[in-house]
Amino acid sequence: MGGKAGAVIEARCPKGWSEYTLIDCGGKEKLERMGNQILIRPEPQALWTPRLAVEEWTKYAHWRFVQQGAHGGRWIPLKGKDSKTEWQLNYQSDALHLRFRLALTSFKHVGIFPEQADNWEFVARSIRALKKPAKVLNLFAYTGGASLAARQAGADVVHLDSVRQVVDWAHENMKLSRLDGIRWILEDARKFVARERKRGHRYSGVLLDPPAYGLGPAGERWKLEDQIHTLMDDVRALLEPDAHFLLVNAYSLGLSSLVLRNFLSDAYPNDSLHTGELYLPTPESGIFLPLGVFARAWTGMAP
Repeated sequence: MGGKAGAVIEARCPKGWSEYTLIDCGGKEKLERMGNQILIRPEPQALWTPRLAVEEWTKYAHWRFVQQGAHGGRWIPLKGKDSKTEWQLNYQSDALHLRFRLALTSFKHVGIFPEQADNWEFVARSIRALKKPAKVLNLFAYTGGASLAARQAGADVVHLDSVRQVVDWAHENMKLSRLDGIRWILEDARKFVARERKRGHRYSGVLLDPPAYGLGPAGERWKLEDQIHTLMDDVRALLEPDAHFLLVNAYSLGLSSLVLRNFLSDAYPNDSLHTGELYLPTPESGIFLPLGVFARAWTGMAP
């Protein structure tokens, strides 16, 4: 039997980057330019053979991340004093102009996921399509790319994460982007959303990128398969009934975009529910690196 007619499943990549390039990928690694630094980082999805020779990678790169254990590792400098541990990066498009502080961490991350810029553009379009004052809740919000996009588009923004260091980092990015007024919440997402539902609070948009597992600020345990149903029920109850948008992102979950579609298909008709895969292209070789799935849903608007 076929699915509902009109289902939209997409593959999308951001178009606004001038200071980021995926140079090459393969052999479970990626070579990427982020501003004035070039990094080699692990990438488990890149199972193919790199297009450039190993010597080319090490000639270009300032840093290489070496995994040590299941959840950490260390950065090896390859360019001496030209290898910076902190720097800044701009994202510029017709709709958004954002600035981020990047830094090397022991978890291979640097404070930004470049593929997410396509989601930032969706957030900005959605807020403008509402044509009324917007209030946006960003859950599991990390260093705040989507929060900044929502604020720059004119929304009142509540930014929630359970890790103080990344909330502080997001606050720095807000200042670098010459924005203000974001409300910062250091909290367990489940508890906050449940309380907001009891209070009867409503949002024009909710964004969430839940991890597969983790801990809240008071040691609350998060495990996706045990929590996602309750969380999504509460999130739906927070959305304005007449006009709203919802963004669910899933990089760390290992899910198919069809799983997200099935979660949301009862609440949204096919013409207002898009699911798919985010990717980054390598301009020289034509390889596409997949970097997670998304679901975007809306009602009473056409972003």
